[in-house]
Amino acid sequence: MWLDQIWRFPVKSMAGERIAVADLAAGGIVGDRNIIAVDSRGRSVNARRHGRMLGMHATTSDRGDVLVDGLPWDDPVVRQRLREASVPDAELMQYDGPERFDILPLLITSDGALKAFGHDPRRLRPNLVIGGVEGLAERLWEGRRLRVGSAIIHAVDLRGRCPMTTWDPVTLAQDRGVLRDIGQRFDGTFCLNTEVEVAATIREGDEVALLD
Repeated sequence: MWLDQIWRFPVKSMAGERIAVADLAAGGIVGDRNIIAVDSRGRSVNARRHGRMLGMHATTSDRGDVLVDGLPWDDPVVRQRLREASVPDAELMQYDGPERFDILPLLITSDGALKAFGHDPRRLRPNLVIGGVEGLAERLWEGRRLRVGSAIIHAVDLRGRCPMTTWDPVTLAQDRGVLRDIGQRFDGTFCLNTEVEVAATIREGDEVALLD
């Protein structure tokens, strides 16, 4: 098996970026979801209810600055676009607490599982895609450890999926049938919640192996 894809999402609930190299730390991929959207009461604003947020693209510049649609994340134009896509009092803020992750900081899946899924894989928002996996073999990895390059991650359990999967990442049209399909064919779960046990820099193409 090998590491086929790495995805980072600099702003939670916005489209992310595929990268070739990532620093993997205890908190997941460095730079992942370090900026979140909240309303004036401090409540989370996300794409579960506001799918148009997925049409905003967050990237990281060569200097490490987070950009949204090519603009600095704290630019007033970005704030206005966010409010048009979600709620009138939405703001972006930097936050490094664990609550910025819905469950665990690293979500993984495999090429075999994505083929079985049959929809745009970006609906699932995985951080890592493992190549060379037969069918749904990843669903047998719960509780096991994997070595990804020099890093070691613990696959804790399968991720229960939410309405975010119903939004098309390109058209932003909603199709609730995708979530029903996940429920009917995959017991409502897809991808693996994982935690990092040994941090390291990882690269696309790195060897991946099950350890236990």
